[in-house]
Amino acid sequence: MTSMFDQKIDRRNTHSMKWDEMESRYGISSDDGLPMWVADMDFRPPQAVNDMLARAAEHGINGYYGNDAPFKDAVISWMKRHHQFEVKPDWISTVPGVVAGYSMAIQAFSQEGDGVLVFSPVYHAFGRAIRDNKRRLVESQLVERDGAYYMDFDNLAKQVDERTKILLLCSPHNPGGRVWTTDELTQICEFCLERDILIISDEIHHDLILDGSKHVVTATLSEAIAERTVTFTSASKTFNLAGFATAACIISNTELRRQYGAVTAANGVHSTPLGSNSTTEAYNHGDAWLEEVCSYIAANQELLIEGLEAAIPGAKVMRMASTYLQWVDFKNVDLPFDEIVSRIQKQAKIAVNVGSTFGKGGETFLRFNLACPKSTVEEAIKRLESVFADLRVQSTV
Repeated sequence: MTSMFDQKIDRRNTHSMKWDEMESRYGISSDDGLPMWVADMDFRPPQAVNDMLARAAEHGINGYYGNDAPFKDAVISWMKRHHQFEVKPDWISTVPGVVAGYSMAIQAFSQEGDGVLVFSPVYHAFGRAIRDNKRRLVESQLVERDGAYYMDFDNLAKQVDERTKILLLCSPHNPGGRVWTTDELTQICEFCLERDILIISDEIHHDLILDGSKHVVTATLSEAIAERTVTFTSASKTFNLAGFATAACIISNTELRRQYGAVTAANGVHSTPLGSNSTTEAYNHGDAWLEEVCSYIAANQELLIEGLEAAIPGAKVMRMASTYLQWVDFKNVDLPFDEIVSRIQKQAKIAVNVGSTFGKGGETFLRFNLACPKSTVEEAIKRLESVFADLRVQSTV
């Protein structure tokens, strides 16, 4: 059956980082390259979003945004309906994207030289935000077991010290695609409470659940944990609205809100009409769209697992329960990793993220973006079959 996500939409020459910067970053022309790197979708958002944008263009005036009550109401409704998280309006601050949001949280809740704990390999912007704010990156490397990542609780206490002030948590996990369980989240949060480590929870992928797993909002674990948690979420990954640079920071603790508000005020943060209104429309009218896109991405994952592992002997796809960013390990492929990357990028002309940028544990991995038409995944597999044909011959000898 044909899906609306099968449509190939030409994004070239639209100031798209994913498409228009592929040549400058990878040496791959957008005319024949496959961009499977930047974490945005090649899909249009729910129709209600584009209808709103058309009305805004017809009106034609783009002034400052006011009256954010509809935006907050939409966030509150979405979090309650989808995540059983009861949010009050005054807990919500609008920020220009999740990365900007937690970067300001690092400024608000720590000092230069303080440690910020992450579970690596993890979204590469985590390390950049920590280092650029002159904080100390504390990496606790995840343990791979049965094809999935787990937190290394046995060694965690040895990795933090009295100047470790923040846990920057990626939930669900990017790039591993893990949906952390209630027990895992409770254990790490209690560890932080015992050491007065603030929890900053990036939950931007929480709607993109592919296998029926249940995402648990960190702040819902207990009242004590909620009081020490700063939650970031956005419609940007869920509904492909990243270009609007709009996210929600949710803080129930009054004093933490005051501290955070002082930093956002100092940085001149304000909301935008298109960002806030697109989020409102997506949250109010996007349920059916979300259900279909999750099914579509899940099907793309099955296609890639079967095709890539057959095309490249030794390669292993880490099955993701969430996100659309497939993490693939090449450590057992009988080639130097640099050559594997060269074949994929230079010969197959597929732009992918290199795992070392995600920190410790990512050195033998590549990340593939599957939020694209099925035909793109099929073409990628064909190209991989071609450039790694010699390995398949060797494996049958």
